[in-house]
Amino acid sequence: MTDRKYIIGANAYEAPALEPALYLVATPIGNLGDITLRAIETIAAADVLACEDTRVTRILLDRYGIHQKPIVYQEHNVEEAGKKLLGALEDNQSVALVSDAGMPLISDPGFRLVAEAREKNIKIVPVPGASAALTALIATGLPTDSFFFSGFLPTKSMQRKARLEELASIPASLIFYESPHRVSATLADMVEVFGKDRRGAICREMTKKFETVDVAPLSELHERYNDSEKIRGEIVIIVEPPSKQEEKFDTEEIDKLLVELAKDFSAAKAAAEAARITGHKKTELYKRLLSLKAG
Repeated sequence: MTDRKYIIGANAYEAPALEPALYLVATPIGNLGDITLRAIETIAAADVLACEDTRVTRILLDRYGIHQKPIVYQEHNVEEAGKKLLGALEDNQSVALVSDAGMPLISDPGFRLVAEAREKNIKIVPVPGASAALTALIATGLPTDSFFFSGFLPTKSMQRKARLEELASIPASLIFYESPHRVSATLADMVEVFGKDRRGAICREMTKKFETVDVAPLSELHERYNDSEKIRGEIVIIVEPPSKQEEKFDTEEIDKLLVELAKDFSAAKAAAEAARITGHKKTELYKRLLSLKAG
């Protein structure tokens, strides 16, 4: 029988029994106090607890006196561990899935388990809580009425810029997760694709002791965070929506601008500068300029 006890402060409690289901449980993104009572009860009462890293989850379990023996479910063992978890669910057990921090399935492989569980008509129960993306967004002062979460960008510059090109004209605040050692390179690519004046935010160590939220034009952020060796912690990058500039330029005006810029710059540089001025995508402008030259 599962030991369903947990401790809050100096008081011990027993969590209610869970019905068989797959529970997707949010955990704190930094401050261990940012967990819901429902999440604690679910983790304590689950027949099986699955996590990304047992060492990380153990810190949370010890904080609340929960006597669980979590098993690992991560990208490297997703097939093997997934079969075990599905087997437990088919045996009418309750399974709780947590990530190292925040909502499970966000930038981790849990979605595969949920998809397979749904195919087998297994009940899915989300237990909401902290999210690094939303926690960062609301602290920036950038628009929150519409936002687009893109997770981690590609690690190589060429692929990263291509992805940024795809996102450049989305009329929403853009949210990214990034590794500290790639922040400088990513900001450089954002300046090139989005333009130096578009505002962004570097949100670091949210809810932790050294939490910082730095909002400025992308070019200024790149200057401040150009030394990867000095950047530490969990990073969220947010970029404001594009301006309405592109509505101010019709096709004829854009063609004239491209032709003028091509007199002084290479096709790629002319397209990049036109993109900065008009708000249109660099790749589209580059193709347009090549077409104009051919004509």
